Amino acid sequence: MAKSPAGRWLRIPASRSLVRDLLHLEQAVPSFAHDRIFRLAELAQCRDESAQRIAWPILFIKAYAQMAADHPVLRQCYMRLPWPHLYEPPQQVATLAIHRQHDDQDWLMWGRFIDPQLHSLPELQEKLDQYRQQPVPKIFRRQYRLAHFPTPLRRIAWWLSYHLSGKKRCKRLGTHFLTTISGAGAEIQEPPCIHTSGFTYGPLDETGACRVTISYDHRLMDGHHVAKMLSEFEERLQTDILEEVQQLGQLLRLEKTA
Repeated sequence: MAKSPAGRWLRIPASRSLVRDLLHLEQAVPSFAHDRIFRLAELAQCRDESAQRIAWPILFIKAYAQMAADHPVLRQCYMRLPWPHLYEPPQQVATLAIHRQHDDQDWLMWGRFIDPQLHSLPELQEKLDQYRQQPVPKIFRRQYRLAHFPTPLRRIAWWLSYHLSGKKRCKRLGTHFLTTISGAGAEIQEPPCIHTSGFTYGPLDETGACRVTISYDHRLMDGHHVAKMLSEFEERLQTDILEEVQQLGQLLRLEKTA
């Protein structure tokens, strides 16, 4: 009787290194998640009719940043050293998980948007296009280099960024984050959380509704607070963001007729 072929040992690819580090950090954050169904039919229609198509992540990022500008807790982070305290940075840094293909491998990288509430939707879209289109080693230079370090050195780098300086932590890792797989028609049940808050959203259904989930550090926020945030988040998309998309569409139509 022929022997079955033996298995083989495989090296974990560098493309999975940063994800492993993220999940390692997440273990220290007592996070919970709550969700709400957002009604975004009107925004979806205006977005479809606009001559310049703005990606959904950009619409959500700006709305969340507008909300965070009015709620300091969303910009703060919990610091353990030299004693437990909170740090509030002078600016917001929204972080977006971006899937890229490089060297026939799937990479998950993180794009940063500094003070997105102060930038126009086209400006933010241009930044997203750079993250999606430029070569991974170029546009994500620091992350790409870190991914190739041995695990002990990477963990030291993460530890230093995360614990020693609130300023560097917020600058490098962000003040809040967005991760979504709605473009693939799926939802993330509970997004990993290394920040005070992060969020995800699922695909829109035929009525223009989608589920939005906020994951948060329970040391700084409570469920009742997050429930109010979800309501305000939806309202921002239905009002401020909708108005900007409408104005963008009108401006582009005027430019075409000029």
